[in-house]
Amino acid sequence: DYDGHCDLHVGITNSKGVVYNYDQEGVHRAGSGWEQCISIPLVQPDMWELLQQWDNLLEEFSLEEAWLPHRYQEQQHNCFTFALAFVNRVRQSRGREPLSKAQFTESFLLPHSREASRYLTLQQQLAHRDFYIVPLAEQEQ
Repeated sequence: DYDGHCDLHVGITNSKGVVYNYDQEGVHRAGSGWEQCISIPLVQPDMWELLQQWDNLLEEFSLEEAWLPHRYQEQQHNCFTFALAFVNRVRQSRGREPLSKAQFTESFLLPHSREASRYLTLQQQLAHRDFYIVPLAEQEQ
């Protein structure tokens, strides 16, 4: 039902699919409730060493004082800040330059958001016109 007119909530998953996200109540760890999210891969499959450390890095990061509830500010220190700061922490540990908000948005968020938007637009158009989608029989796939 997303129409593109409100902010989205952002989180980072561990290797088991638990989403770490930050809001005015602090950091949450959610095993469900994110079923209708856009998933954006941040780590390439060949980065085995980083994948092995990911869960520990994320847990340690989420416990830092910066993510206490009283530090939350809707416009300046929010879920997006949490996600970007974690990505930059990982990048810096690997000797890479940190990303600005604009770079992170342009490189990671916008391409996937545009794709999801096209899909949702198509789905809404099909739902409101007398069309329906029939799955192909296994032989035809």
